[in-house]
Amino acid sequence: MEQPSAFGALTRPVTRRALGLPILLGALLVAPHALAQEQTSPPAAGEPAQDKAAPPADSADDLEEVSIAGTRLSETGGSAHVLRDVQLRRHAYDDPHQVLMGVPGVYVRPEDGFGLRPNIGIRGANSDRSKKVTLMEDGILVGPAPYSAPAAYYFPMIDRMRTVRVVKGPASIVYGPQTVGGAIDLVTREIPAARKGTYDLAFGQYMMNKQHVTYGASDEHAGFLIEGIRLSNTGFKELDKVGGDTGFTRNEWMAKASYIIDPQARIQNEVLVKLGYSDEASNETYLGLTDADARATPDRRYFASKMDRMEWHRTAVAATHKVRFSRALEMTTTVYRHDLHRVWRKVNGFRGADISDVLANPTTPRNALSLGALRGDIDTTSDAQTILIGPNDRRFVSQGVQTEVHAATKTGPVAHRFTYGVRAHYDEIVRKHTQDGFVVRGGQLVPDGRVTELTADNTASTHALALWAVDAMTFGPVTVTPGVRLEAIHASYTERLPTPGALPIDGATYQTVIPGASAYWQLMRDVGLLAGVHKGFSPVPPEQARTNKPEESVNYEAGARWARRNARAEVIGFYNAYSNLTNLCTFSNGCVGGNVDRQFDGGRARIFGAEVYAETELPLGHGFHLPSRVAYTYTYTEFLSTFASADPQFGNVRRGDELPYVPPNQLSGSVGLEKAPWGVNVAGTFVDSMRERAGQGTPRPGDLTDAYFLLDASVKYKVLPQVELYVNGRNLLDDRYIASRRPYGARPGAPLWMLAGVRGEF
Repeated sequence: MEQPSAFGALTRPVTRRALGLPILLGALLVAPHALAQEQTSPPAAGEPAQDKAAPPADSADDLEEVSIAGTRLSETGGSAHVLRDVQLRRHAYDDPHQVLMGVPGVYVRPEDGFGLRPNIGIRGANSDRSKKVTLMEDGILVGPAPYSAPAAYYFPMIDRMRTVRVVKGPASIVYGPQTVGGAIDLVTREIPAARKGTYDLAFGQYMMNKQHVTYGASDEHAGFLIEGIRLSNTGFKELDKVGGDTGFTRNEWMAKASYIIDPQARIQNEVLVKLGYSDEASNETYLGLTDADARATPDRRYFASKMDRMEWHRTAVAATHKVRFSRALEMTTTVYRHDLHRVWRKVNGFRGADISDVLANPTTPRNALSLGALRGDIDTTSDAQTILIGPNDRRFVSQGVQTEVHAATKTGPVAHRFTYGVRAHYDEIVRKHTQDGFVVRGGQLVPDGRVTELTADNTASTHALALWAVDAMTFGPVTVTPGVRLEAIHASYTERLPTPGALPIDGATYQTVIPGASAYWQLMRDVGLLAGVHKGFSPVPPEQARTNKPEESVNYEAGARWARRNARAEVIGFYNAYSNLTNLCTFSNGCVGGNVDRQFDGGRARIFGAEVYAETELPLGHGFHLPSRVAYTYTYTEFLSTFASADPQFGNVRRGDELPYVPPNQLSGSVGLEKAPWGVNVAGTFVDSMRERAGQGTPRPGDLTDAYFLLDASVKYKVLPQVELYVNGRNLLDDRYIASRRPYGARPGAPLWMLAGVRGEF
């Protein structure tokens, strides 16, 4: 399907006329103040004090319900899912992959078995490092550099989140900059209404241990919350010859403080400060196995990766001012800054051989010698077999100010719920990559004596101004939600390596208008139809902002929803028509040399499919209830262009090739039986095999991941009113499978894993 020109022509360099758009949209930001004035006066005689149009609510649950582009979750004209605290606690997953696979239309590519650096895609968007998904914490961009380097090498610990929101379709234009797939918002724990503490202590296989503690208190004026979590294990992989720790340790701390200036004032003002600190030390590697070794000993790790280690630390600060003018008008402004410094020392390859080819074709005479060096079985015999090991040192800054206005009013019989916002953002990445040569001598890795090689030394940065406006208009049983987003982006790039012809790139400025609209028609009390269309967009990396086009698509969806207070079911079809599908080539998907961090364009493509979802908290009587959930996704992908690419996931593409790392079928479900003080829950997930690279017909050996099925279970029992014991089992069938072959060689999924813990309040 060709993309409508009305959408495709909306990305262009900034001109004087185009600059009028931010002014116009900025003027719209003040419109809700005037529109809401009629809501601030007392209601007329016989008129209800509050109607369906007013979004502010008295409880946190109500605020969550009215949270998707100004509409209640059950009435959203698109696909949106909210995973609440009670659902997250049932299995207490610490791997975000396992949490998100319960949402239809969300795919993951496992890598390390722990989810340390998740690979998440939505509706066929590239899953590598979650770079095509807008990631947020409490509504604020959380990626290290969302515009300049969107690969999410940092992801918050999922176990400390109270709610996870996944938004797809037209509602995603509120979040941006990535709108091709959708957005994920991780909502942290709120400050308690009274003095309260919680704890969660767990221990399991592979020396797994978790300590998670919170404490907070508040009164009518002020409150605070302190939260700390530590998660560690020694890993399930075994290093050849030397053994040792292949696991990780992660720590995250968060502190919140709030102050309400005058609780009795008609206009409520609240100031909230949130501080965060995180760090990680993980003995992780990009080096996988040959297929034969992965089948025989999936938990094996080659000797050459014994020095591989990732270390990073991150600081975060956010200051928020909330003002509530009335029940129909509130405004939130947040100033934020995040700093991340990471150093990952790892095997990068060979001096004279392709490490991916060595692992994919290990039986050729030359590759057999290189593989022997990786295993430490034979001494290095040539310079080509020299193993290159070095740290990728990267520093990130992400900062900005964001204001969002929520307002409600009526114009005749039409109720309006406005969401207007503006964000001024800056982010930056400074890269300095080096590597040294090592040879194998007598079963040891020995430096080859050459001078350290500097492989990358550059800085990329982006200034971005985003404005968005959405109006959810309800007339009787119909809610129509038009919206628009504007992204004005200025990218800069400085290359410090003495590369011939390389020049600083500055002044690369472009502007994109991202329109969208959705509709929901309530046929009867519990049943409705929905439909939507919006423009998908993904920015260009700064180093190619002058030469390449951003990723763009027109995305459609339509379906039906049945919803009650404790139950929901929906069927939604989606169709994404790409005019330019792109991929940002990274180490994590196998890119090497000068191709790292470059964008490769795939031209026209289409992705379509269907999502089926149902959930319920069914009461059975006598205190029993049956929580259950099922999510199924079917996806078809196809390139509509023929091209050659140095991107290892694309390669040489022919029209009709399927996209990589998108499973045709994915099914997940859970069912439980709960009655105070105990509960039992079982969950299962099936993921179809996926292509490792673009192609069609019968895949070649090594070009297809394994299909797999994961069976998990949890049991809990409250021994005292404030003390609960639990046991969780993951991958109970011990299904061993090749999850991917990125970046270098076969990567196994995690094995059977048991843990037990105690949690409660004080």
